[in-house]
Amino acid sequence: MAIYKEFDIQPQNSAESGDVISNIKDIVSSGMWAEGAASITTFFTSSVQSGSSGDYYLDVYSSDTATDTQAKPQFSVAYGHFNGSGSLGRSGITGNRAAASIYRQLSQTLLGPGEDQFTFAGSGAHIKPKYVYAISVSRQQLREKMDPGNWELKIGTRRFIDDSGATTNPAVNQGGRVFNIVSGSIQSGTAVIKHTATEQFGGAYGLFYPDLGMLVFNGPIINTSASLGTVTTINTLGGNNDKFVAKIKTGAYFQSRREEVVTSQHYFCRVPNKEFNFSSNPTFATASDGSFTQATFFKNPKTFITQVGLYNDAGELLAVAKLSKPLLKSYSREAIIKVKLDF
Repeated sequence: MAIYKEFDIQPQNSAESGDVISNIKDIVSSGMWAEGAASITTFFTSSVQSGSSGDYYLDVYSSDTATDTQAKPQFSVAYGHFNGSGSLGRSGITGNRAAASIYRQLSQTLLGPGEDQFTFAGSGAHIKPKYVYAISVSRQQLREKMDPGNWELKIGTRRFIDDSGATTNPAVNQGGRVFNIVSGSIQSGTAVIKHTATEQFGGAYGLFYPDLGMLVFNGPIINTSASLGTVTTINTLGGNNDKFVAKIKTGAYFQSRREEVVTSQHYFCRVPNKEFNFSSNPTFATASDGSFTQATFFKNPKTFITQVGLYNDAGELLAVAKLSKPLLKSYSREAIIKVKLDF
């Protein structure tokens, strides 16, 4: 026989204490990659995906899809050129101009109204380059957003982080918050920036959009610093996506954490000393005269609480919370069991 006890629910603005506290928000940071890992050191691509949409982008996995049937993409890489150079096609010639499509998609997603080209910090000839490289974290890995200041990517021999620790007022545009990508490392536990975005001659390394989980690299700068060998010839399939992935494989290190807001509801299940001291379990009392099976229970019954059920007004069971170990209950013992539901 079930025993029900109604919660004392008070309005959120009430000064009185209630049994239910709603809309509690906590920021949770966790490893962003497969199985909650904080870093990836091996990188693989799929021949199936490469053959179908590889001209546009490449999905990157942390395990070999040939042997791991459960492998899921961790992030995607893409090369984009404002005029489509480095991919097949141009006016009057058959081809899909994949590089131009990627560049337009990136600019429409990340740039504000009236902007059609990426502009990077720094000084020199590549503040507004014609081509970029991009990394987009898979939605299932990103969840809500990347944690600024908590990622490091090695491309070839170069290490990159963001400069979120150096600014308290980031730029905000259509893609949300924007930080600069700079050379540096967080392996020591503290971000160490080798060169700030404005110190980087020729143009900063890139832009970081934590709310979308995207990194956009300044094409000419990353091409030189990582020795990518980017092909920017018109109507030529340059294989630039493969070259970028190859350098990421050589670096063999991508550390990152994600950040998400978890909304919780707390239920305080109060167990007074004179309640929940009896059980309908057949081992608790005899069926013939109702006497206790344990003589010591006379005037001092004892039970053990093992789980709590949450019901709606219609008596339908909605959730069950199990205790880590049985909780002794008697006339001389009271308890408050807090049940937390995350959304």
